Amino acid sequence: MHFGPVTVVPVNGYAPEDVVVDGRGRVYTGVDDGRILRLSPDGDRIDVLGDTGGRPLGLELYGEDELLICDARAGLLTMPLAGGPVTTLATAGAGLDFVFCNNAAVAPDGTVYFTDSSRRFGIDRWRDDLIERTAGGRLLRRTPDGAIDLLADGLQFANGVALPPDGSFVAVAETGACRVTRIWLHGPRAGQRDRLVDELPGHPDNIATGSDGLIWITQASPRVPALAVAQRLPAALRSAVRRLPVALQPAPKREVGVLAVTPDGKVERELRGEIPDFHLLVGVREHAGRVYFGSLGESAIAYTDL
Repeated sequence: MHFGPVTVVPVNGYAPEDVVVDGRGRVYTGVDDGRILRLSPDGDRIDVLGDTGGRPLGLELYGEDELLICDARAGLLTMPLAGGPVTTLATAGAGLDFVFCNNAAVAPDGTVYFTDSSRRFGIDRWRDDLIERTAGGRLLRRTPDGAIDLLADGLQFANGVALPPDGSFVAVAETGACRVTRIWLHGPRAGQRDRLVDELPGHPDNIATGSDGLIWITQASPRVPALAVAQRLPAALRSAVRRLPVALQPAPKREVGVLAVTPDGKVERELRGEIPDFHLLVGVREHAGRVYFGSLGESAIAYTDL
């Protein structure tokens, strides 16, 4: 199904990558200069809540009065919802410094599941990791007492994270492999890994569980054939491709998409197509029948009503 009417809401910053909505319908996002913004439900008012000093990506509500921030440069952070100073929760975990802290999901008890996308390449070189297909992405877990352990390794650019309503597994998007993987947390399959959705037609980015109980999955671009070719080249040639000017490297397309799937992977909703004045749709959040979008390539967020 093609997108219906989409409202594009300008923000005073570039690349609002993720979006999260509080109980009052206010929308939070982070932009590339480090600021955290809060938009009124109608989008007419924008407040600056603070500055991470890095590059905020994934956002989640954290308890009743805080925002959890995955900052690609500064690590795992929190900030008061009312605005104020940043608190650093972690800059390393499971024996390694974070290289590319990206996205998270928060369980009711405060446990945080989050991704470190690459062992080799930070946010400024995200294309390099996709070309090299390093399989260096990690999914980590931070318990309320501050302990961090490794849940999954060897992920192909670990990206968005989501928990189903029953908390039985954690889902993680593998952008480089065009799939969403499940790691089971409870029950007879605890500790096992399988696929929630495989062979996606596009590259998934952020994912999030909506108020409808569905897991929403962004596809920032259809599959890029030139990227698939580059990934199959010998290592020396892959390195040569990533040293090319960006304009000559495999590039995302303007078409975008979102899927909404049940916890067993059944597709319930699919929206796809080009959105005027909006591309690189990488953030998604369904709230009370409205679906909000973040972008890595615009100075705006957007939303559509289901």
